[in-house]
Amino acid sequence: MIEFPMADRLAALPPYLFAEIDRVKAQVRARGVDIISLGIGDPDMPTPEFIVEALAASAKKPENHQYPDYVGLLSFRTAVADWYKTRFGVALDPATEVVSLIGSKEGIAHFPLAYVNPSDLVLVCPPNYPVYPVATGFCGGTVKNLPLLEENDYLPDLDAVTDAEWARAKMIFVNYPNNPTAATAPRSFYEKLIKKARESKTIVVSDAAYTEMYYDPTDKPLSIFEIEGAKDVAIEFHSLSKTYNMTGWRIGMAVGNAQLVKGLGKIKENVDSGIFQAVQEAGIAALVHGEPYAEKFRAVYKERRDVAVAALARMGIACRTPKASFYLWCKVPAGQTSAAFVTKVLEQTGVVVTPGNGFGAPGEGYFRIAMTVPVARMEEALSRIAKL
Repeated sequence: MIEFPMADRLAALPPYLFAEIDRVKAQVRARGVDIISLGIGDPDMPTPEFIVEALAASAKKPENHQYPDYVGLLSFRTAVADWYKTRFGVALDPATEVVSLIGSKEGIAHFPLAYVNPSDLVLVCPPNYPVYPVATGFCGGTVKNLPLLEENDYLPDLDAVTDAEWARAKMIFVNYPNNPTAATAPRSFYEKLIKKARESKTIVVSDAAYTEMYYDPTDKPLSIFEIEGAKDVAIEFHSLSKTYNMTGWRIGMAVGNAQLVKGLGKIKENVDSGIFQAVQEAGIAALVHGEPYAEKFRAVYKERRDVAVAALARMGIACRTPKASFYLWCKVPAGQTSAAFVTKVLEQTGVVVTPGNGFGAPGEGYFRIAMTVPVARMEEALSRIAKL
């Protein structure tokens, strides 16, 4: 058999940490063990029926069966702009400051192609969503890590970047509410970030996919564009996936600086053909009428959060109560590594959780729980872990 070596960009990827967990998971399942997965950030509740009905109606329109516009229907982009105005008080021009995405991950992965050249410096804040450094590497960029540490409330130390590094930095990725730590960022952090980015002409890439998964309506997560001057340097990625339980629909948006939005659109013009128009019309329905449903989902996750945090406290596992997202970022018991603990839990209990070091070296010593099962299953999973 002829062997075809993969491109250097793939060979340079770090080892797939979860491969061993997948292997053990298959073995445990083969023993007949009931697997409870708290490992994947995929909502377990169905997409609201009114969104499904909107899709069904739109799919019957012959005009929706042709190639869509790669930047998205103007009606969808207008709905995005209207939603940003209502939710954040942010004004956006739907014609020039909004582009549709086949899910926010697609847009984030493609964005560096528009602005990062080989050897350009990109600032990444681990533990992080893996697509940030991977997309940078695919462009030949160089990553500088700004670790998110518990003692800093999981905010990067922007002063740890020298003036020379800020001058070199093409972009910085930030993600709040954060995956995996569930941390949120205060206005003061964004103000400092925007100030430094404007001074150094650094692009700020804000991944805001979890802003609608909050638990205190008096303390809602911010959009970066609530900060004065952000439009000079920033682009923000958002998604309908988590807010409306639409992960499989693959629909999201990028908004902000018109030049940055245009650059991403230029990449998309050459690599994809846009989102099925019926999905976009269903997305409009979600943005216009979905808030009461999002509120119900938040109530469900809040109950799960409170049950899980209390159970973890009883078993002596440290975990800060998150203000947002559906993740719990927990400390591994003393004397164990993240991978060893997660493997032990899986082998002995059939419960799947995610090792913190899978999100980067600063995640070592932690594991992540995704609150994506009903309360009864959550309680069962945690009771199994407690018996260890």
